[in-house]
Amino acid sequence: MSKPTKRKEALDYHAKPRPGKIEVVPTKKYSTQRDLSLAYSPGVAEPCLEIEKDKSNNYKYTNKGNLVAVISNGTAVLGLGNIGPEASKPVMEGKGLLFKIFAGIDVFDIEIDTENVDEFIDTVKRIAPTFGGINLEDIKAPEAFEIEARLKQELDIPIMHDDQHGTAIISTAALLNALEIAEKNIDEVRLVISGAGAAAVSCTRMYIACGVKPEHIVMLDSKGVIRKDRDGLSKEKAEFATDRKIDTLEEALKDADVFVGLSIGNIVSPKMLKSMAAKPIVFALANPDPEIAYDLACKTRDDIIMATGRSDNPNQVNNVLGFPFIFRGALDVRATKINEEMKMAAALALAELTKQPVPEQVNIAYGETRLNFGKDYIIPKPFDPRLIEAIPPAVAKAAMESGVATAPIKDWQAYEDELLARMGNDNKIVRLLINRARTNPKKIVFAEADHLDVLKAAQIVYEEGIATPVLLGRKETIKELMEEIDFEGELDIIDPKDDETLPLLKSYAKTFWEKRRRSGITLYDAEKLMRERNYFACMMVNEGDAEGLISGYSRAYASVVRPVIETIGRFDGVDKVATTNLMLTKRGPLFISDTAINIDPTAEDLAKIAHMTAYTMQLFGVNPTMAMVSYNNFGSSKHPASEKVRKAVEILHRDVPQLCVDGGLQADFALNPEMRGSKYPFSKLGKKKVNALIFPNLDAANSNYKLLKEFDDADSIGPIMLGLKKPAHILQLGATVEEIVNMVAVVVIDAQQKEKRAKEQAKKQG
Repeated sequence: MSKPTKRKEALDYHAKPRPGKIEVVPTKKYSTQRDLSLAYSPGVAEPCLEIEKDKSNNYKYTNKGNLVAVISNGTAVLGLGNIGPEASKPVMEGKGLLFKIFAGIDVFDIEIDTENVDEFIDTVKRIAPTFGGINLEDIKAPEAFEIEARLKQELDIPIMHDDQHGTAIISTAALLNALEIAEKNIDEVRLVISGAGAAAVSCTRMYIACGVKPEHIVMLDSKGVIRKDRDGLSKEKAEFATDRKIDTLEEALKDADVFVGLSIGNIVSPKMLKSMAAKPIVFALANPDPEIAYDLACKTRDDIIMATGRSDNPNQVNNVLGFPFIFRGALDVRATKINEEMKMAAALALAELTKQPVPEQVNIAYGETRLNFGKDYIIPKPFDPRLIEAIPPAVAKAAMESGVATAPIKDWQAYEDELLARMGNDNKIVRLLINRARTNPKKIVFAEADHLDVLKAAQIVYEEGIATPVLLGRKETIKELMEEIDFEGELDIIDPKDDETLPLLKSYAKTFWEKRRRSGITLYDAEKLMRERNYFACMMVNEGDAEGLISGYSRAYASVVRPVIETIGRFDGVDKVATTNLMLTKRGPLFISDTAINIDPTAEDLAKIAHMTAYTMQLFGVNPTMAMVSYNNFGSSKHPASEKVRKAVEILHRDVPQLCVDGGLQADFALNPEMRGSKYPFSKLGKKKVNALIFPNLDAANSNYKLLKEFDDADSIGPIMLGLKKPAHILQLGATVEEIVNMVAVVVIDAQQKEKRAKEQAKKQG
């Protein structure tokens, strides 16, 4: 579990390198005077006139159809309460970021300075023509009910108050699945709701729509059970008031089948939990502290089916499973509203998705051998890539069937392809990478820990639970820097040149000398080498004192590679190590090999590099579709450089026939499926999207990955070492803190995989 976010870190994140979290990016060319004359005057007049004739042309000529307003007045912001519109802006920007990364939806956040319902509604109505949809956010109840109801009635675009309906949709999906697992009928269960705010009201209405009987429901607010004989009930509370003569949560939970908590932490005791019916379903959704802690609840009842709002427990009820995809489906059919049918369709699609086989990349990300439908998996994971292709179509179909879609979808396969294409620029793979590392953190030695950026990265991986750092370098410098950045933790700090390290150094030197003495190394030479951090760090990994190594921040690549190869060595059957860089591009992840080691590989080397790259891609949950790059297509030139690539492809097709690889191909044909498919229909790649490029030499691979990084603003993870016996990875000179963190996650995953492989081999031999 990650440690609480530090105040300074949170403030720096929002302030640097430029304030805020979102920006406006042009979608059209603007480099020439002609471009500008089309973008603005005089060319812009033409679409204006077309829209004047028919307002629906707004969707044809502007971004309206992909633009959502996230609107708040700051009266109920997270757990902060009524902090005002200005103070709510970071949250609204954050919501905009989630819309973009999960569903490709553009957002303007708008903070309205009024608590008057009529003024708020009037303001939203006046700006509504700009948007394709409106997400209401963090507005206190009961005003939120009236605001949403009136805007839905008075406007003809999708509107949803996510605080109400997001939790309702996700928890409904979880409830349906939990009831199926518990083998209980929805019309028979007794349900207790702790909380009577906007989310609680919306959840309860949706549960009733699914079949829960109103007379089986007990709702509580801060005063206790909401009873019909209580005076002064609001319209919403009166809707769920009970006839039962009970007052407390303890009384309500006796023999209850389901508890849904939308209130405050730690209000359910083990005694209360024990009083519930067999196979109790408990959704403790208060954040950050649930109504009862997950571990305590599971310890108290081994038959419990439980969900929380926390990511460190199974079954996280997270609104990000809903709102991006619901709006995506609503926008794509130009729905005039988000109605009950669309919300129910989203819930049912989520419930059904949970029962389908889980993609391997999701299993990898969450450190599971295989996620299967059951008490610990009743709702999809937020990083499940299938959400974008499962939820929006369900919502769109419901909009069409309920008569609120004004632009019905006719080709569903094309729509699914469009949804997947929208997410090509998403960096989910980084989040999957970090998540997987957290599932089984490893002890990683940082060979250059007396550099500030390296130490900052070590702090992040430690506090985020990605790895346990071992810090190599000058002790006093490291301690001073740790104090400067407020890095606290009981970590090993080692200086190979310290006298206190001498016994360990001599032990490493002796082991190294015994391995290398027939290569001209004397014991004196070995002891001298061990005073160099990279040799010392490699020996720590070799001898099991660390589980992985990261280095290269301040030294030339070749000077760091040498000790790695001399000490750790190659995997059995590997003649040459190589490297690959994972590029996070606008079209999706792209692996490029060999970016750092082999200057002019042979055909056999290229085939081996491709094979090792494919194996590494699978560790990331990416299915390899590989192009062997050349200056010509399919051997149209007989030059030795072209023949080398052709021969490498022959070797791969013969030795690894199941691998989707072909070439030689020019880079444009490799990356353009339509062009490749029409010109070379015989290719094994067909019209598939290539996600790995194997270049014929180091010049080409290294130059291309760096060009891509600089000109396309693509993030790079790497170079990732291929073919080593143990986990050791080398940074590019001057890597950023973020790049170091990502590479440490790679080291951890490499260590996890090598550990798993060693156990499997031991099992076979034993």
